Amino acid sequence: MADTSIEWTDTTWNPVAGCTIATAGCTNCYAMRMAARLEAMGVDKYVGTTRKSGGRAKWTGKIVLDPGALTIPMKWKKPRKVFVNSMSDLFHPDVPVDFIRKVWDTMASTPHHTYQILTKRPDRMAEVLSGGGFAVLPNVWLGTSVEDNRVIHRLNHLREAPAAVRFVSFEPLIGSVAGAELLDIHWAIVGGESGPNARYMDPSWVDEIHDLCRESGAAFFFKQWGGKNKKAAGRTYRQRTWDELPALSM
Repeated sequence: MADTSIEWTDTTWNPVAGCTIATAGCTNCYAMRMAARLEAMGVDKYVGTTRKSGGRAKWTGKIVLDPGALTIPMKWKKPRKVFVNSMSDLFHPDVPVDFIRKVWDTMASTPHHTYQILTKRPDRMAEVLSGGGFAVLPNVWLGTSVEDNRVIHRLNHLREAPAAVRFVSFEPLIGSVAGAELLDIHWAIVGGESGPNARYMDPSWVDEIHDLCRESGAAFFFKQWGGKNKKAAGRTYRQRTWDELPALSM
């Protein structure tokens, strides 16, 4: 049973907490709001990771490593799809390579789980994973976020990362990504921004991605239209839901 509301995964696992804003897609990051709530609830590892700015929570840049979390997936007996670091970025420059290697060791020792790593820093991901000491694990999917055409270069860095499966999250989609190339990308997630300050997602932008997926053979997953009331907006696209996943033989 899933223990997260994120439609494309079953659970989250956070051996790292805290982040920094990278590009426009980070402006209304849900993890900033959640980290502030967790700190207010007394969860130690989120203390100091956010600050109030303009009445909203913003990342301070503090990165917290949580070695105690490394063994958590070993306690899960049934296979799960695991979103790694939903509250941070495993390839943030302040996460040491030695700690990333420990995360890798955990994933290698739990092959019954499928791990989904999403980063806004695929250049560092490619550099670290190509540097030696990191096996290409069949149960680890590597992905990057692309919110509009200004950051489609991230796909080139993603292609440089050694991986069994590569994916892209076009969320929050705040502009056209018509120039994207999905060669060697196996899965595309599409979603509009949600929350009180949600930015508009034009349906034509979704059409562009759907067509790119059909041309490249990438699986297409439509997460949500988003908006201030994402439940009301729903996740139906072209009169159906789209929950495609990458072929595991890739």
